[in-house]
Amino acid sequence: KEPNAGQERNMAPPNIHSNTSAAPYQMEKTSGDKLSSGPPLTSNLLSWASLNPEDLGVNTDPYPVMNCVGGTWVESSFRMSIPHPLDKDAPAIFTIPDTQISEVQPFVESLRKVPKSGVHNPLKNPDRYVKLGDISRKAGAALEEPEIADFFTRLIMKCVPKSYAQAAGEVKVTASFLNNFSGDNVRRLAKSFGVPGDYYGQMSVGHRWPYGAVAIVSPFNFPLEIPVLQLMGCLFMGNKPVLKPSEICAVVMEQFLRLLQHCGMDPSDVDFLNGKGPVAQEVILQTPVRMTQFTGSSRVAELLSRETHGKVKIEDAGFDWKILGPDCSDVDYVAWQCDQDAYATIGQKCSAQSILFIHENWKDSGLLEKMKANAAKRSLDDFTNGPVLTNTTQAILDHAGKVIQVPGAKLLFGGKALQGHNIPERYGAVEPTAVFVPIEEMLKPENFEVCSTEIFAPFQVVTEYSESQIDLVIEACERMSHHLTAAVVSNDVGFQTKILANTVNGTTYAGRRARTTGAPQNHWFGPAGDPRGCGIGTPEAIQMVWSCHREIIHDTLIPDDWKQPKAT
Repeated sequence: KEPNAGQERNMAPPNIHSNTSAAPYQMEKTSGDKLSSGPPLTSNLLSWASLNPEDLGVNTDPYPVMNCVGGTWVESSFRMSIPHPLDKDAPAIFTIPDTQISEVQPFVESLRKVPKSGVHNPLKNPDRYVKLGDISRKAGAALEEPEIADFFTRLIMKCVPKSYAQAAGEVKVTASFLNNFSGDNVRRLAKSFGVPGDYYGQMSVGHRWPYGAVAIVSPFNFPLEIPVLQLMGCLFMGNKPVLKPSEICAVVMEQFLRLLQHCGMDPSDVDFLNGKGPVAQEVILQTPVRMTQFTGSSRVAELLSRETHGKVKIEDAGFDWKILGPDCSDVDYVAWQCDQDAYATIGQKCSAQSILFIHENWKDSGLLEKMKANAAKRSLDDFTNGPVLTNTTQAILDHAGKVIQVPGAKLLFGGKALQGHNIPERYGAVEPTAVFVPIEEMLKPENFEVCSTEIFAPFQVVTEYSESQIDLVIEACERMSHHLTAAVVSNDVGFQTKILANTVNGTTYAGRRARTTGAPQNHWFGPAGDPRGCGIGTPEAIQMVWSCHREIIHDTLIPDDWKQPKAT
């Protein structure tokens, strides 16, 4: 997901390798956008923080992330070390509780206390809507403070190396979301509606009702934005969640929960569970968890869907397409946006551009050359390239090799391992890569699966089509299995309408500036075509994911002249 709608500024990250121990501490502005660690905090803005991001991966005694259950921060008998994603010889960046199945009983008991009617609903504890609106206001204001924004930006970069601008954009989107749901906007999420009845004294009222005990399983690639937006929506609607973050970035949400508690959230409102996936699954299946919201891989999404008997809302894989229409123009901009969509955050976005369909009119525009030149500028030095955290280098190159073996395919650029780094072997490190595949060959049954497989790395497929092959492009989009984001790069209304009318992707951009990566707080982001699909960020998404419909029919007045009718 792409937090920055505009062009990414050349924001170099501050030095994140120094060992300045101070908690609480403050960040001081130095010059431009660069920030450096400063002396212990005097303004108390970071009094809630229990670590200094500068120490992660430097101190030989790693910071211990904690579990939280029933309002208490607790330990586990076992701990898991999270390796430094950039330096295999450095100390672990932090450790997390490696919670065992034998240790989940407190989480089970905490969730069993939650009634099906939720912690609050339109008729019960309505003051909590107001309270959560105030907490959201305070948390949003906190994330807009430069010291706190920089704290989370650096923390994100320590776990998931990405450019400073990308990480800062994630914090900004989260702050804007929290500000959107300040004050009365939380209770407006639970707005009811009435319909007149058949006679005097009767009226039906539709309400948005919580599920009660729920679970959130969040991904690594956006360690703040995705879990915060889903968590807050969950709380707004009256649910009590257990939050299971990705192991490799758990420290981000641990610190955010400490901030929420500082802003007035009852510590018992959220249980925070660290450990491996099977442990979270055990909690979900042992307790009356009535809905699980999952963001991550398709494999795990299908497993959870099966094990919970469909009581899930998922935002899983996205093999996301971009189509360049016949009206070739603004080549520099389009080439830049293609590079951002495919390779920003090292391609580790569910919305990353996975395949690019280029109309033949672009053939002599220099587009591919400009894309290659932009990709070549990406570097480990500023984290515009870096480690792939879910695939090894060999796995990525092997996939590229399989695509290149398709008849007529050729390597456009990349296809090589990065050199001159100390990234752990468990992660991948490759140059931004693009492989051209003829559209007719791609559509053949023996080739389509490998050409339409999401690899979650800086890799994309490129193909070309003629005016007479537009229906082949639509066929390719129809045959893809996941429909998250898409882009129709064209101001040709006829072409644009034909593509939009015959495709389904849940978040689709259309027009000359269309992109695939885009998850700001101001519009829906989510897949389409799957009844389990969930959205994020908007009132409609929160209502759809975190509440169900309840109809209450008020029927109160018996007429004075009523007489018992004949039985029917």
